[in-house]
Amino acid sequence: MAGASSEPVIGVLAMQGAVREHVAMLAEAGARAKPVRRAAELSEVDGLVLPGGESTTMSRLLESFELLEPLRARIAEGLPAFGSCAGMILLARQTLDGRPDQQQLGGLDVVVRRNAFGRQVDSFEADLDFAGVEGDVRAVFIRAPWVEKAGDGVEVLATVSGVPGVEADTARIVAVRQGAVLATAFHPELTPDVRVHRLFVDLVRKAA
Repeated sequence: MAGASSEPVIGVLAMQGAVREHVAMLAEAGARAKPVRRAAELSEVDGLVLPGGESTTMSRLLESFELLEPLRARIAEGLPAFGSCAGMILLARQTLDGRPDQQQLGGLDVVVRRNAFGRQVDSFEADLDFAGVEGDVRAVFIRAPWVEKAGDGVEVLATVSGVPGVEADTARIVAVRQGAVLATAFHPELTPDVRVHRLFVDLVRKAA
């Protein structure tokens, strides 16, 4: 475990998604990154990244690997977490258009809509004004959710508008933060830009 000024140990939930890409980004951002599949491994990290994938499958895998309750408990205790795409869905308190048996981690007081921007063929990229990051952030959206409703304690970091299938003047929330929990509807690990990961590493350091 790290102190506030040292290199934090950040896990990447290694069940689905771009695990290696997240590990590489975290290392570039100044963290020691390691895959996490077991509760014992979860106890060894200062923060955790929940990558993209299929949120309902990931929730079932969390149960199968006996990680669901330990992860819920650690997030409730203040474990910094960063969810991208499906990771955002898992961190939400409620999901719309999900399966009835889908499990939530509840780290964010938000309601998210699953596959809100459409199917795989509706994937797109956009440049976002992202609070806390200087300059535009290039965002890759793949079967992405959006935040339908955010609680009073949630900071909106980025929105997107003018995308196919969405009213031109409607801004959809695609990045949020609540305390030490960060989430994006897009995949920052699929670009060369490490700034979103660096923002999370800084959150982990401050929490330590």
